[in-house]
Amino acid sequence: MFALILAGGKGERLRPLTDTLPKPMVPVCGKPILEHQVGWLKEGGVTDVVFLAGYRSEAIKDYFGDGSAFGVNAHYSVEDSPMGRGGAIKMGFPVVPETEDTVAVLNGDIITAETLENLSVRHNECLTSNSAHLATIMAVPMVSPYGLVDMDEADTVTGFREKVEMEHWINGGIYLFQRSIAAEFPDLGDHETETFPRLARAGQLAAFKSRSFWRSVDSFKDLREAEDYVGGR
Repeated sequence: MFALILAGGKGERLRPLTDTLPKPMVPVCGKPILEHQVGWLKEGGVTDVVFLAGYRSEAIKDYFGDGSAFGVNAHYSVEDSPMGRGGAIKMGFPVVPETEDTVAVLNGDIITAETLENLSVRHNECLTSNSAHLATIMAVPMVSPYGLVDMDEADTVTGFREKVEMEHWINGGIYLFQRSIAAEFPDLGDHETETFPRLARAGQLAAFKSRSFWRSVDSFKDLREAEDYVGGR
């Protein structure tokens, strides 16, 4: 199985760590985020990883090489100028052999306890029930970024709550795509604003809900929480 990792992010909110590294190479407990992801993908049956790189791509190539030290075959698709995430995915798809029916795709800043196997089960169920199905996205609960104030009918404060799970779900940045989806991506632009809405309207996009640990490492706070999870395993 092949996987594409979007690994071209600059991660400006993680400076100065990202002054010399792309965001996915920022270390979590001594290992780059990408190394944690490669191990996660390998556990899920992935044999080949295509790094969709751009900013500071040489740091990724120098670290992973041909991938043999990490138990996978490493491939690289490097954009000369920013193409957007959708454009990067479209550019990387030709590296995937035509014989590969299903491809895993993920943002290069995600740490999760969810398994690729569970996502695959949901994806295969959708394929069985809908022959036109093209993609399954992992959805995670939206957690309030602010502490909530609880009050009674007289507006007396009765308590406070942190990290409250809201009723909504957000895109977790991990996907399974059918190989035939390649033409749906823009040459330049973002798949979340262009491709996904179109697939949703056509009934070709499903979600897999996960309440397992998930963190998109966008800030130093996210980095600390990811390290607390990884270090506590």
